[in-house]
Amino acid sequence: MSALDPPGGRKAVAVWSIGVAVYFVAVIFRTSLGVAGLDAADRFHVNASALATFSLLQLLVYAGMQIPVGLMVDRLGTKKVLTLGAVLFTTGQLAFALSPSYEMALAARALLGCGDAMTFISVLRLGTRWFPSRRGPLMAQLAGLVGMAGNLVSTLVLAPVLHGVGWVPAFAGSAAAGLVVLVPLVLFLRDHPEGHAAGDAAPPVARGAGGGFVRRQIRESWSEPGTRLGLWVHFTTQFPAMVFLLLWGMPFLVEAQGLSRTTAGGLLTLVVASNMTLGLVYGQIVGRRQSSRIPLALGTVGLTALLWAAVLVYPGDRAPMWLLITLCLVLGSCGPASMIGFDFARPANPADRQGTASGITNMGGFIASMTTLLAVGILLDATGDNYRIAFSTVLVLEALGVTQILRLRGRALSREAAGGRAVVPAPRAPQPEQAARECPLPETSGRGPQ
Repeated sequence: MSALDPPGGRKAVAVWSIGVAVYFVAVIFRTSLGVAGLDAADRFHVNASALATFSLLQLLVYAGMQIPVGLMVDRLGTKKVLTLGAVLFTTGQLAFALSPSYEMALAARALLGCGDAMTFISVLRLGTRWFPSRRGPLMAQLAGLVGMAGNLVSTLVLAPVLHGVGWVPAFAGSAAAGLVVLVPLVLFLRDHPEGHAAGDAAPPVARGAGGGFVRRQIRESWSEPGTRLGLWVHFTTQFPAMVFLLLWGMPFLVEAQGLSRTTAGGLLTLVVASNMTLGLVYGQIVGRRQSSRIPLALGTVGLTALLWAAVLVYPGDRAPMWLLITLCLVLGSCGPASMIGFDFARPANPADRQGTASGITNMGGFIASMTTLLAVGILLDATGDNYRIAFSTVLVLEALGVTQILRLRGRALSREAAGGRAVVPAPRAPQPEQAARECPLPETSGRGPQ
């Protein structure tokens, strides 16, 4: 570990856990519509396209906020951004519960998406600020694992509560979780350990001001091939599971495959359980062997495409249960594979651009998810609920993403290895005159995860 690395330890775990708890609740709220899609259609009297607009608008706001949120995290620090996010997504969930009309419910989901957008990048920032850089892949995967646990709560807890007590009590009651995590966030979360403040509190003269700062952060982050490769890895790997869990999985399993809601809920739970298990595996593999990143990402995409194609072209009206189970197990690998995108962006950018670079990367999967959510809804309405045609859009977007990964991987890896940002260079000690006049800065620009 370099002398410039954050120390880690119990205090780091405690602080990081507060941030992850906020992200956990945000994911519960984000995915709550996935188990309530059919109920929402009945409540607001809407068709498939209008139902897709709920998730589409939420993800549109989420994706559109990624670069602004990254800039905010780089400039303001994690605590302020996370606090604002928790207030917004809690208000959005409560408003969604009480909305009397489709239009007001849309506005509530947009507000929820805005708050949700502020959580994950902030948690990634906490990981780089509080833990040694070699732990970066594992901490990112652990954060994703906790997020999937939030998805599990939506499936196992919110779904039966919704069907037991009704729409308003279920959604309004869940909003209380936002208040629960807001208290420790305000009281105990810190942006960084003592002696590692420089990256979060650089003076305006050093960092620029106004539009110049924004343009420079975006331009310099995007100019790195590793950032662009990270975006396309995230784009190609995340969306098949996101679309399935966020909205269309339950209708597909119930209406197209003829399963009961209970059985369909069990399959959605299987996706989440698989994700949580594979997240730890992927984190350990990438942390130990950086050369595994591209094979893991492309292997996940290929296997996902193969299983989706098998389900969609299976002769007869319905696929057998063993094939649906296999599909759900494989979809569980999409989330862990998408985290690999951050492992390309992280070593390609210095500490004061980590938020911006993470925001650009995180846009990828959500742009793909928005596109697919909308395409599936439109095609279902246009074809009389032909799920085979509608879900074929998954294969189209995966093919697009793979071509971009193959196009960028050579430049990104060469730059990472030879451009002064190799993943595992020799540790570098701070200059004596620098250490004498300022606090040490965690060095993430000079080396990435080990």
